[in-house]
Amino acid sequence: MPNPTRLRDSTQIVLRRETVESLECDLEGEFAVTVFQESEEYYRIIGSPVEIKAASEFLSRRGVTVH
Repeated sequence: MPNPTRLRDSTQIVLRRETVESLECDLEGEFAVTVFQESEEYYRIIGSPVEIKAASEFLSRRGVTVH
């Protein structure tokens, strides 16, 4: 059985609001992901492991640290 933490980490990215708002592109338009505001401070990006990996690489190339 897969580890729930690993599965969650492979299907979502959580970023601070200002990080998402400062991106020059629309992540939902670039990748097959859903972006929603989780709280006043954070956005959650959800997608398949393949799309999350691609979005993570995209963000990393733009200087965004993704854990």
